[in-house]
Amino acid sequence: MAERDFYQILGLERSASEDDIRTSYRKLARKYHPDINPGNKDAEEKFKEISVAHDALSDPDKRKLYDEFGEAGLAAGFDAEKARS
Repeated sequence: MAERDFYQILGLERSASEDDIRTSYRKLARKYHPDINPGNKDAEEKFKEISVAHDALSDPDKRKLYDEFGEAGLAAGFDAEKARS
């Protein structure tokens, strides 16, 4: 599976602030929320993708790992120190 770019999913630059991330997430979540788009599987998948991106980028520790290692850095059991060496 190809690596997703969480910044691109939220329509942001890598230098985006926490406020930019929150604002973009809220706008996109409202647009693709399943309650707003009942029965639309594409919107539901997009909403899930947006939520995962927001979860990773809104937490400073997760964002740092994502910026350094990509999605692999967010996997359970990932050891950043081991990966750096």
